[in-house]
Amino acid sequence: MSLLFTPLTIGGDTGGAVTARNRLWVAPMCQYSAVAGVPGEWHHVHLAQFASGGAGVVVAEATAVTAEGRISPEDTGLYNDTQRDAWAPIAAAIRSRGAVPAIQLAHAGRKASTWSPFAGRRGSVPLIEGGWTTVAPSPIAFEGFAAPEALDVAGIDRIVHAFAAAAVRAVAAGFEVLEVHAAHGYLLHEFLSPLSNQRDDAYGGSLENRARLLLRVCDAVREAAPGVPVIARFSATDWADGGWDVADTTTVAQWVESRGISLIDVSSGGLVAHQKIVAGPGYQVPFAARVHEAVTVPVSAVGEISDAAHAEAILAAGEADVIMAGREWLRDPHFALRAAAELGEDIGYWPPQYVRARRR
Repeated sequence: MSLLFTPLTIGGDTGGAVTARNRLWVAPMCQYSAVAGVPGEWHHVHLAQFASGGAGVVVAEATAVTAEGRISPEDTGLYNDTQRDAWAPIAAAIRSRGAVPAIQLAHAGRKASTWSPFAGRRGSVPLIEGGWTTVAPSPIAFEGFAAPEALDVAGIDRIVHAFAAAAVRAVAAGFEVLEVHAAHGYLLHEFLSPLSNQRDDAYGGSLENRARLLLRVCDAVREAAPGVPVIARFSATDWADGGWDVADTTTVAQWVESRGISLIDVSSGGLVAHQKIVAGPGYQVPFAARVHEAVTVPVSAVGEISDAAHAEAILAAGEADVIMAGREWLRDPHFALRAAAELGEDIGYWPPQYVRARRR
């Protein structure tokens, strides 16, 4: 059997264990389609179709732990029970189709309160039009956005508690894996990077201090959801001079592993508008490979991985243990079924309604 279609179990050393039927997973992708943080029919169909398409794990989009943590007013949340109850049938639909339901818990920090990509406008939503004041480690704006307020220690404590409360709601809704979002320029990443964190207290300065909030969140989520695997997503580099880099990522990945994190999800970028990304097929895989060398838990790779042979080669080279994909799943919600056919894998979970398409 190909490595791509070999099951993977995560979390066994930290209490609970979850087994994914393969290593081709759906990365979280914001849909900007919620009302008051509540997911709807679009989210249900959008996520369930990937499970029908053979995904091993389906990670629901960046879901805010507070109302002010939403990227846009149309983002999903888990900061009240109405949202929890709306997520429950979605998680059940993913599970009933053979995939593991997971969700990414997030706070957008200084990149919150922005117009959705469909609004026809860019930048921050004005307060008089439904926006809100954003928060960050330091009062430094993302280029083109409104300036945030610097969090005080009490505000930091409230956010840690909000992550824990969202974790409780996520598990109650039926999600079996939780992801802590510390990437793409959102709040936890903002604390990690010296480009956005210029504090002079216990949450700024040294790498240990800049990682303090992330470590507290990881501890809080794990304590709130005992026995549930928790994974952490990092941007391995800011793609900008003087910023967070892959050496920092490998160090902090080791720290979160020591706190019981079950998998490291490696992406990159998003912190500053002046980033200089050199993209191409598999362009972020070398970052995942560096982290893979430094930790013992599984590592996932993402970034322009759009065919089965490429995905299999990454795993065969030992650069990662899981392939996360986003856009390719949007182009083809049955990416895993197609990949199995391309690799000649006779997997046992083709939906019977689709089995006639297994062979050309």
